[in-house]
Amino acid sequence: MNNRNKIHNLAVFCASSDGNDQQIYETAYDIGKQMASQGIRLVYGGSKLGLMGQVARGVMEHTGKVTGVIPDFLKTKEVVHESLDKLITTQDMHERKLTMNELSDAFIALPGGFGTFEELFEIVTWAQLGLHRKPIGLLNIGGFYDDLVQMLNKMCLKGLLKKDNLDILLISDDFEDLLEQMRSFEPKPVPKWMNKNQT
Repeated sequence: MNNRNKIHNLAVFCASSDGNDQQIYETAYDIGKQMASQGIRLVYGGSKLGLMGQVARGVMEHTGKVTGVIPDFLKTKEVVHESLDKLITTQDMHERKLTMNELSDAFIALPGGFGTFEELFEIVTWAQLGLHRKPIGLLNIGGFYDDLVQMLNKMCLKGLLKKDNLDILLISDDFEDLLEQMRSFEPKPVPKWMNKNQT
């Protein structure tokens, strides 16, 4: 019988821009709504802008809880969401990721740009190195991540990425299915080489 991962606090990585794809924009809000309905607290970057703001609005407008984590240099009225029930300020981006990791039971990446990719791959790398054993999901809304998934498979084909490490990243185009995969995720044992402050 598989152990069930309890997901009470879910870290969401996504764009601070709206983008130009209505499906992605509306899905971000709907994900927040679904999280609120299941009693899952959102842990995210603290912005009121873009897809980040959409997810947060979806949670809060359906009486859910949100924790924002934002570095001090981004904490301006133009960026930070003033209505969060909890806001944590960090010294820099690295401390922000450490804090989000500590607060979260699992991680999920929605569509985004460089920042989203950087957050996703760092948290996957930490798992690969044995720094945490939490599930990580990639939500492939409307095929947004098709090319990335193809690239990851090519990395395995070329012997640059082990299949076991690729399997750390759970992938789906449906949020509920991705949550179910994350709850059922059983990480394989890996050596713990370093602590997160050394990455």
